[in-house]
Amino acid sequence: MSATGFLKENWRLILLVVFVIGALVALFMPGGVMGDDNPITADEAVGEDDESAAERGLTNLQYGLGLDGGTRINVPPVGMTAEGLEIEPDDELEVERALYDELEVEEADVTVRFDEDANAHTAEVFDGDVTESDFRDALNAAGLEVTEDDVRDGVTAETRENMIRTIELKIDEAGLAGARVTEQSAIDGSYFITVEVPDMTPGELRSLLEERGVVEVWAHYPDGDEQVNETVLRQDDFATIDPADYNEQSGHHVPVSITAETAPEFQEQLNELGFTDEGVGQCAGYDGWQQEENQYCLLTVVDDEVVDAHSMGSDLAPSMRTGEWADDPTFVMLAPTQPEAHSLSANLRAGALDAPLDFSQEQTFSISPALADQFKTYSLFIGILSVLSVSGMVYLRYADVRVAAPMVVTALAEVVILLGFAALIRMPLDLAHIAGFIAVIGTGVDDLVIIADEVMDEGEVNSRKVFDSRFSKAFWIIGAAAATTIIALSPLAVLSLGELTGFAIITVLGVLIGVFITRPAYGDILRILLTGDK
Repeated sequence: MSATGFLKENWRLILLVVFVIGALVALFMPGGVMGDDNPITADEAVGEDDESAAERGLTNLQYGLGLDGGTRINVPPVGMTAEGLEIEPDDELEVERALYDELEVEEADVTVRFDEDANAHTAEVFDGDVTESDFRDALNAAGLEVTEDDVRDGVTAETRENMIRTIELKIDEAGLAGARVTEQSAIDGSYFITVEVPDMTPGELRSLLEERGVVEVWAHYPDGDEQVNETVLRQDDFATIDPADYNEQSGHHVPVSITAETAPEFQEQLNELGFTDEGVGQCAGYDGWQQEENQYCLLTVVDDEVVDAHSMGSDLAPSMRTGEWADDPTFVMLAPTQPEAHSLSANLRAGALDAPLDFSQEQTFSISPALADQFKTYSLFIGILSVLSVSGMVYLRYADVRVAAPMVVTALAEVVILLGFAALIRMPLDLAHIAGFIAVIGTGVDDLVIIADEVMDEGEVNSRKVFDSRFSKAFWIIGAAAATTIIALSPLAVLSLGELTGFAIITVLGVLIGVFITRPAYGDILRILLTGDK
């Protein structure tokens, strides 16, 4: 038979080989198929730059809480919501200003938005010191008629979704692999945001989440006999944010650019306040900006806390005086240490959390790395034991190496493909996923036994036509069984049911790989061995 004929007759077997090779590449290629776009280690993200992150293993697999250790925190957002408000679209900003003036809170702690589902506006306040009566009074003072039934504890679903996206971005920017952020509901109707990060202690994860991430730039300058602070840049004013960097001239810094709309106003403010003239170089730095007089400092502020203070540079000031800087509005934001520079970059890239998190109601669960290593060892042992057990039973059943050996090899190939897929999409494997792998081995071999039995129990296979007829009959049986399994497990795979979701996803993926790749390939192998027809 020609090579073309062989490929045409055995394309299912070739497809299996291609998938196995692809899975091995995804598993073992340094950096992974998708590359390593998370250069920041977990230690850097939490301020421990004196130790490097743990070395990558032999594979590109990532592990979740149960196999790598780490922390899961359930914590509710801080806030109250008033629903069903009748506000004209043009009046939204006016109502927001009235609320934060009346409540004496920061601008970021109040939001008013239109709810399309309710066809009305909602107003939210994210300050834990504001009571329901304070909120109602402020809404009434803003010209809205609000009753007790219109105000409730908790934030809207849109706010929670925004917070989940922001936390995911913060974690990604910090280079923390295997993390997961979800929303969970309690029996009383309240909602928690669940953040699970492997290889982090509760204190480290809490410190990462406690920072709301509201970044501003303040101008600190003399006004008569006093030093005053004035906000000159807010989070939305930044157009691009580069990763944290370091050089001898600037130290630890984050290169940024300002939006074209904001740049002329920012440039004009600094010129009018004297930063580009007498203020050049007139800042005593982070340790001295509050003690010295006649200071002209640009303050980097995160969550109302000053993290660095620096002067207007002599190379930047001339372009601002002439107005040329606004044509290319870039500069660097300084930070005293590498972890703080990384944190600043992450906050700018991810944006601020819509609402702070209430850690007084947190629920924390953690697993030590040593215990997780034991789980990993036990999982490997159970996997090997299951393969050996299945191999032994298959050989006892058929006492024919031609049938049993390909069956075991095909089942293992299915697991390899699944592992390669997990490595490719960087799925953090947990104990539930391991249970799914074991279930895949069992159901896979069960389907292969059905194929072998249907092909061999009706007598000797003496022709290609006889084999194809028997194989088709077996394939319809395992196809129906696969459909039943997928239908039964699909709700678990799409609903937020914790560990059950991981088990269902792996099992369903294994069934699909089996039906479309490994079962047909086993049929080709069995046909070649039993009939000699290649």
